[in-house]
Amino acid sequence: MIPQSKIDEILNAASIEEVVGDYVRLKRRGANLSGLCPFHSEKTPSFSVSPAKGIFKCFGCGKAGNAVNFVMEHDSLTYIEALRNLADRYRIDWPQQENVNIDQERALRSEKESLQILNNWTADYFANELWESEEGKNIGLSYFEERGFRTDIIKKFNLGYSHDSWDHFSNAANKQQFSQDVLLKGGLVKQNDQGKVYDAYRGRVMFVIHGSSGKVIAFAGRQLKKDDKSAKYVNSPETLLYHKSNELYGLYFAKNAIRVNDFVYLVEGYTDVISMHQAGVENVVASSGTSLTENQIRLIKRHTDNVTVLYDGDAAGIKASLRGIDMLLEQGLNVKVLLFPDGDDPDSYSKKVGAEAFQNYLQKEARDFILFKVNLLLTDAAHDPLKKAQVTRDIVESISKIPDGIKRMAFIRECAILLEMNEQLLISELNKSRAGFLTQKEKEWIATEPKEIPHEEELAQLMQNTPTYDQEHYIVKLLLLHGDKPAEGYINVADFILKKMAEDEVEFEHEVMRLLLNEFKTLLLKGETFSTQTFTQNANTIISTASAGLLAVMHEMSDRWVTKYDINMEHPDEIFMKDVASALLYLEKHHLTKLLDQVQAELKTAQETQKDADMSLNMSVYKLLKEKQQVLSHKIGAVILH
Repeated sequence: MIPQSKIDEILNAASIEEVVGDYVRLKRRGANLSGLCPFHSEKTPSFSVSPAKGIFKCFGCGKAGNAVNFVMEHDSLTYIEALRNLADRYRIDWPQQENVNIDQERALRSEKESLQILNNWTADYFANELWESEEGKNIGLSYFEERGFRTDIIKKFNLGYSHDSWDHFSNAANKQQFSQDVLLKGGLVKQNDQGKVYDAYRGRVMFVIHGSSGKVIAFAGRQLKKDDKSAKYVNSPETLLYHKSNELYGLYFAKNAIRVNDFVYLVEGYTDVISMHQAGVENVVASSGTSLTENQIRLIKRHTDNVTVLYDGDAAGIKASLRGIDMLLEQGLNVKVLLFPDGDDPDSYSKKVGAEAFQNYLQKEARDFILFKVNLLLTDAAHDPLKKAQVTRDIVESISKIPDGIKRMAFIRECAILLEMNEQLLISELNKSRAGFLTQKEKEWIATEPKEIPHEEELAQLMQNTPTYDQEHYIVKLLLLHGDKPAEGYINVADFILKKMAEDEVEFEHEVMRLLLNEFKTLLLKGETFSTQTFTQNANTIISTASAGLLAVMHEMSDRWVTKYDINMEHPDEIFMKDVASALLYLEKHHLTKLLDQVQAELKTAQETQKDADMSLNMSVYKLLKEKQQVLSHKIGAVILH
């Protein structure tokens, strides 16, 4: 856990305009800076940076946050990685974790740096062998050319060749003074039972695996000998730099194209990615032959919500991968599927028909996954009622993963027609599958530990409007702007608001607004001072991104209207305190309405069951609540009309 004091030190040093300015051309606009958003395609600038508040906000795609959030989003880094990135940039010492041996920490960092240096050199070594050595040109380069890869594409992906020798690579690495230990940890050499070290990628063409930020993190070697009984591909082992389940091949080369097109093609292998680039399609990544993982899906989601999965014509292989697509749906992604004819894959089909026809096929043949799955599974079910029942459950289970309720209902209606089943029956099955799903997900998101910046779909699930959302939203804005300012008879404005809510027994219903309110409660209980930066620089990225979004919207309003209408939002004057009182009264009114509805329901139950005692008690409570509601209505009118 990084101390908040260290996070504050990094963010105070990391000028938001400098950090963003490395990626976006910014122009001064009043107190703010503006430019074209780096997270979505636009022609008119909607991306705003507030140096005074240390935040950014795009009014087009909605992304917001502080300098750490920006680096996380732009470079696809975790929270800790982004913090460390900024600490290195501004020469701030990185804190040692508690209970961690300093020497061990230094050793791990040294090993990571050594592996990175080794990987960088190795990538150049394999590429040089491909282009410069006779064996590399005759075998490796010939293979790539036979596959139809152009010279520019081979160089773009830094493809290479490893000599068919037991020690050609290790001898070259030893001359560069790389230790045997780091070579073994990097998986570039292996050691037999007798202790003899030998090259891991003998006689293979080499694929370089880049991390999303462009660093060389691993390698994959494809065997070329037809009679070779060894594995077709040899991949780097797990290292301090490389965790296979966290990476997508080609993402570094695809990031810009994904953002411009707002969707990504998901393929299986390295050559599929490379062939599609050669055909002019760059928004493509590969799961590298492994089953799709949650971390890989999160990585996709950082860049787009739209995925088209490309398959060859092997129906058995498609069915085996359906679970991975359900995982995509569960994360809120919009999923389409495309089949290639005659057993072709992206690599073979692009070469067979040419770049233009290939692109046309991709655009015309993609189908929504749910409808594709219905047709795929119904073919097997034929006229077997039991199989059809199982197919129905399977399809409803997939639909249940979709977070968006409107999309769920749209697919249920389509499937009811295709399956020739009653729509209400499918809805009933859907509700069984959905039970408890969102509640658990919301609980996970509200955890207070630092986490990666939430993306549109994940945050949208939490930001769904509640009946009191407008009042809660406005109260939190007022707390962020004025919570630390004095209020007569109270510690500050935040203390006034929280105590009034406690007196009236009123609570927030909205998850994110409640999270922010609880942060104010915690700070007051600890007696700690706070400001807007306490929230915009918070280690919990839900708090920091939500706060930045709220403040940026308010700041944008003041930019446009302050001069024209002489509005002063910076001081808790009489008008401001009246706004606070009004918002609290409306919140209390909703609370009373909710209680009245509950009492009415209980009255109805008591009447139906003829329980006179319950009816008498509920009638008394109902009258008291109605009287309180009338008093509250007068108060609201007085505040508004004053």
